[in-house]
Amino acid sequence: MTNIWDAEAATFDDQPDHGLRDPAVRAAWSDLLLPLMPPAPAAVVDLGCGTGSLSLLLAQAGHAVCGVDLSPRMLAVAAGKTAEVDFRVGDAADPPCPPHAYDVVLARHVLWAMPDAAAALGAWVRLLKPGGRLVLVEGRWFTGAGITAAECERLVLAWREEAAVTRLDDPALWGGPVEDERYVLVSHR
Repeated sequence: MTNIWDAEAATFDDQPDHGLRDPAVRAAWSDLLLPLMPPAPAAVVDLGCGTGSLSLLLAQAGHAVCGVDLSPRMLAVAAGKTAEVDFRVGDAADPPCPPHAYDVVLARHVLWAMPDAAAALGAWVRLLKPGGRLVLVEGRWFTGAGITAAECERLVLAWREEAAVTRLDDPALWGGPVEDERYVLVSHR
């Protein structure tokens, strides 16, 4: 799996929602994510952070961010964007992070790729401080890959008391219109 993502690192940010290079796309992600965060400086771990675009966005908003990714090449690109984030090589399914250390666990397009999504969620929940929040950006794409909102919610509710799903169909987030299922799931407890 590492080889696949290492091979993608050089061009990963070419996708509008990956690199957030377009000011309108970046603003859309900022408008989405920042209200979901506790007041800065919250401790946030961005699991499967890739090239660190969301990590950077949150760090620039004053949060203390740790970004974890399996791909050293993705993290090299991320480190070239900012020194404000603590980037670590590691498996999102078993992050190299201390338990009960984070106010927010953020993962974008990661849960669907986990071999055992339920176990990964258990590991992620253990990273949260009491009262911490889980923020998952996921989808079920036109290709058939991904995870439906209903399935994601079911998995989260096995570990948490609540989960709120919001559809993400605003073209500004993706650099154009989308017709598949994209959403953010937030769990505060």
